[in-house]
Amino acid sequence: MTNGSFKIFILDDDVWYSELLEYHLSLNPDYEIHKFHSANECLASMHLRPNVVTLDYSLPDKNGSEVLRRIKEQNPDVQVVVISGQEDVATAVDLLKLGAYDYIVKDEDTPERLWNTINKIRENVSLREEIDHLKEEIGQKYDFGKVIIGNSDAIKKVFNLMDKASKTNITVSVHGETGTGKELVAKAIHYNSTRKKAPYVAVNVAAIPRELIESELFGHEKGAFTGAVSRRLGKFEEANKGTIFLDEIGELDISLQAKLLRVLQEKEITRVGGNAVVPVDVRIIVATHKNLAEEVKKGRFREDLYYRLLGLPIQLPPLRERGSDILVLAKFFIDAFAKENGLGRKHLSPDAQQKLLSYAFPGNVRELKALVELAVVLADEDTIQEQDINFSASHTDKDFLAEERSLKEYTTAIIQRFLDRYDYNVLLVADKLDIGKSTIYRMIQSNELIVK
Repeated sequence: MTNGSFKIFILDDDVWYSELLEYHLSLNPDYEIHKFHSANECLASMHLRPNVVTLDYSLPDKNGSEVLRRIKEQNPDVQVVVISGQEDVATAVDLLKLGAYDYIVKDEDTPERLWNTINKIRENVSLREEIDHLKEEIGQKYDFGKVIIGNSDAIKKVFNLMDKASKTNITVSVHGETGTGKELVAKAIHYNSTRKKAPYVAVNVAAIPRELIESELFGHEKGAFTGAVSRRLGKFEEANKGTIFLDEIGELDISLQAKLLRVLQEKEITRVGGNAVVPVDVRIIVATHKNLAEEVKKGRFREDLYYRLLGLPIQLPPLRERGSDILVLAKFFIDAFAKENGLGRKHLSPDAQQKLLSYAFPGNVRELKALVELAVVLADEDTIQEQDINFSASHTDKDFLAEERSLKEYTTAIIQRFLDRYDYNVLLVADKLDIGKSTIYRMIQSNELIVK
């Protein structure tokens, strides 16, 4: 165990018998024992995260089956050992189906049997922790634990290609829908390659104005254009000996594609307004959500540049094709968000898991992250329920921007949607939209906004 302590709850209304069990279990100094004499008292303390609960089946305030079900709802990972005064095979089978780890009949051997059962549980927990640790170490080889999360066959194929890419300097082209993690792949390849100690420079081609992109990539000399008061190094020079990641390469203007091709062929650049040839040793990774082959056919992308950039193609699968990775990623984002905000651990109920698995995620991993972080905030207890998963909150309807409205009308519609979504909590909506609460109150008073 990571902290040396293994927490056990003993739930039994017989005070003498619970003290007997406590005495035997306390012989192991690593066991932290808590006794409870009523089901309600025990259930109210489940936030303390026990590893094991020993459950007396015959309790005065609740049926043993109901207590077991409630415990599993609150914390599916806790192991429950049922202790009963009756040797009822049918009851035992039903309880095991509900998730009980073991069913022990009360007799003179019960303390010894319980001791052995809990030792087995602890061994299993330690083994799971060891496996998780090994998985983390394996992940760190590729830095996947920090970069990419997933166990599906589709993502394993991506990992395999990334491994091959990290062992050479081949140009890599990453393809996939928006939100699938293309830059994360580029970073993982760089930081696990022989160039990992050299710079990694990312450039979003689509985010740079057309008239500035050449200077941004290749740099400029003093006086090259109005405002060029000094020499400036471009991104290729900044990335020398390292990796440059050109995101949304499909947006590069056709007039600059020839200059990029020359850089790839000659491994040298010329700054804007200069004549000096500057050699550069840069590994290139590009990404796009476009089909570049189609762009070539339409004359919007140079065919020779296309083949130069294709290199080792890596196709990132959309989240909807990654199966159970949805739940793996959801758990990762939930744990990270809860830790970052000082919240207790949260779990997804079976219905919430099914709801996530049945959704297409047009926004991919980015959308999932936003969904589950909101769900953590909305959840009343430590279990995220189906109603806490709010798909409408994660993306804008396609038809919304298709409507012709004034800016004021769009603003009003957005605020109204957020009010509807967050149960008309003005302070929360003001915080979410980063606007003054007085603005919202004023629009409500003037009947521009409707509060139900």
